[in-house]
Amino acid sequence: MSRLPFALLLMTVASVPVLPGCQTVREGYYNAWEKYGGYAKRERLVDDVKDARNAQEKAKEQFVSALDQFKAVANFEGGNLEKVYNKLNKELERSQDRADAVETQIAQVKRVSKALFDEWQDEIGLLESDPSIQRQSQALYDSTLASYEELVDKMDTAAAKMDPVLTKFRSRVLFLKHNLNAQAIASLKGTEVELTQEIDALIADMEASIAEADAFIADMQG
Repeated sequence: MSRLPFALLLMTVASVPVLPGCQTVREGYYNAWEKYGGYAKRERLVDDVKDARNAQEKAKEQFVSALDQFKAVANFEGGNLEKVYNKLNKELERSQDRADAVETQIAQVKRVSKALFDEWQDEIGLLESDPSIQRQSQALYDSTLASYEELVDKMDTAAAKMDPVLTKFRSRVLFLKHNLNAQAIASLKGTEVELTQEIDALIADMEASIAEADAFIADMQG
């Protein structure tokens, strides 16, 4: 279907009363969009944001698990040191996998959103013969874009803290691998507080990002 008939159809939204926050316009615009071709991109974006949120939730849980295991190692009081190392290394590997999944999902959100917003802005340009509905459509676009940008900013902020945490966690795992003795365990205990603080900060940012994703999804689903 060509864009022009779809854009002309959107002019019917002008007959709907405008309520604060453009909510009625939003519903009319999305209803037309859903019926005439924009549904796939919009729903795909919502699905991808859900996937990114879920990936962050799993990463958060894994980083907590890794920290718990590190604390257990730091307070180790005897036993098989190689087994202790293997458990800690497994936590590191799982944490890296979860971090990679988060990065992948965020990248997917950005790809789909670019296609969505580019198409949306192009179609608003086709409404120039009706300035009133064009302004309303532009206002809806602007508010949705602002909400999306806030979401991505929070996702990127949380994701940016994963690598430094993983780097420090990996250095401790390698140190333990090279020094499987009681003295190595004792020295790890001295770094426990620093690692705990960094993971706690990461978890806080992840929780803020997850909450923002939930709000964005709820808004997009109307």
